[in-house]
Amino acid sequence: MAHASDGRSMEFKLPDLGEGLTEAEIVRWLVEVGDVVAVDQPVVEVETAKAMVEVPCPYGGVVTARFGEEGTELPVGAPLVTVAVGEGEAAAGGPARERGAGDGAAPMPAAEPSAAEPKPEGSGNVLVGYGTSEAPARRRRVRPDRPAATGASGRANGRVRAAEPVGGAVGTAEPVDGPVPVISPLVRRLARQHDLDLRELTGSGPDGLILRADVEYALRAAAAQGGRMADREAVAGGTPVGAAPASAASPSDATRVPLKGVRGAVADKLSRSRREIPDATCWVDADATELMRARTAMNASGGPKISLVALLARICTAALARFPELNSTVDTEAREIVRLDGVHLGFAAQTDRGLVVPVVRDAHARDAESLTAEFARLTEAARAGRLTPGELTGGTFTLNNYGVFGVDGSTPIINHPEAAMLGVGRIVPKPWVHDGELTVRQVVQLSLTFDHRVCDGGTAGGFLRYVADCVEQPAVLLRTL
Repeated sequence: MAHASDGRSMEFKLPDLGEGLTEAEIVRWLVEVGDVVAVDQPVVEVETAKAMVEVPCPYGGVVTARFGEEGTELPVGAPLVTVAVGEGEAAAGGPARERGAGDGAAPMPAAEPSAAEPKPEGSGNVLVGYGTSEAPARRRRVRPDRPAATGASGRANGRVRAAEPVGGAVGTAEPVDGPVPVISPLVRRLARQHDLDLRELTGSGPDGLILRADVEYALRAAAAQGGRMADREAVAGGTPVGAAPASAASPSDATRVPLKGVRGAVADKLSRSRREIPDATCWVDADATELMRARTAMNASGGPKISLVALLARICTAALARFPELNSTVDTEAREIVRLDGVHLGFAAQTDRGLVVPVVRDAHARDAESLTAEFARLTEAARAGRLTPGELTGGTFTLNNYGVFGVDGSTPIINHPEAAMLGVGRIVPKPWVHDGELTVRQVVQLSLTFDHRVCDGGTAGGFLRYVADCVEQPAVLLRTL
């Protein structure tokens, strides 16, 4: 039986899970309604476009409600759970707990959050780098006062702001002034692609937040309205109702796969890169025989084994020190090139969930041993789905070792908003002229895809040539060590 004094029901909303992440899918609930939870206890496992994350709740008490079934996609800011918090202790078993009765190991704030009262700051430990403190002002929504919208049949649809006249078109209501309550850029893009004015919609999310389902509902309503008008015209013209052109039919054996999760995030980011970045690619073959021998000698001397990708990363950071133009980004609004001081090196990693790009922080300050250890740690975390948002964002340059797929070359798409990516193919024995004689050497193809706004071909060629020289003669690196 639960006991509480001055208990209050606190609502915990889905926190901001990282840069560019606006929604998450519920994978597994870790608590049931009526369970007693402690402060910072994980309550739900969600999948974002970048990683699987267990979300801890900043309140201790009794879970009184959960929002969303497993498989449901929620926007940032949507309620996850409500927790009854108070000064009493909840005992296991007993009758069902009432909303407002709670459990807590320590006294908790009794103030109920409202528009006029400050919200509790929370524990701040939801995710590393992303706390549970009050959301920034840009996520506060203003919902203008307006009468409930009803359709011509008298049914309140909860989405269109004004009554829909009989036979009228959807979305003909007068726009309402004020900010449009939309968080997700995907929702805005969907509306823009279909010429739908978001000001005409009333969101079904918290505080009137417009969700993807609201936009899709309005589009279906518009399509149904247009279909009824087309049927009337067809009947008047003598065309059988329901007849459709053969080209409009979908193949019966087609399978539709939603672009969501990792696949959706990759699609959005690469499409944006292609739209915004005027990229170009140059490539060169290099004799990697000496680099392979140097690595063998390093690993034979004892100590931690050095990986090949760590040596390539060390070469990358040395090349970026010589050609800093490629460690930059473009601020399109300010029309400025922003050159970055530190090198945060991303590397492409293929996992069961799709392609992810973990980031090695301060790669320019690491030696080969440190790079090897960090690559191994991030790769293991990526395969296990344990990468945090902070480990997947903030890269300034990407190293793409597509040689692991058994291919020689590629023209990769730049990881927006970075300015360049170095691609490395497989290292294979090939005929090569060495010291004036034809012999078999270990040859690799290197490619550099770069943003032509930040530099010209001379800079890109100089960077790639320096990388190739270091691969062919590792002693060149001694100048920068």
